[in-house]
Amino acid sequence: MAEITINIPEELNELAKMSRINWQLVIARKLQEELEKSAKIKRVISKSKLTQKQADELAEETNTELAKIYEKLSKES
Repeated sequence: MAEITINIPEELNELAKMSRINWQLVIARKLQEELEKSAKIKRVISKSKLTQKQADELAEETNTELAKIYEKLSKES
């Protein structure tokens, strides 16, 4: 089994010490979820027929449209 070391901010460390949570189990489950998500994304991407150029263009269009939405929302506030 691999071993991972994490740094916990002091304010969270105090709370973690007071609780009776099995942090090893919590972290292992979360890590498993994230690795499964990553594997799923890789499977989807591997089937994609988009070229890098097309993906870049789509990302640029998306960013532009989101910027317009956020700008409109900020003016309404």
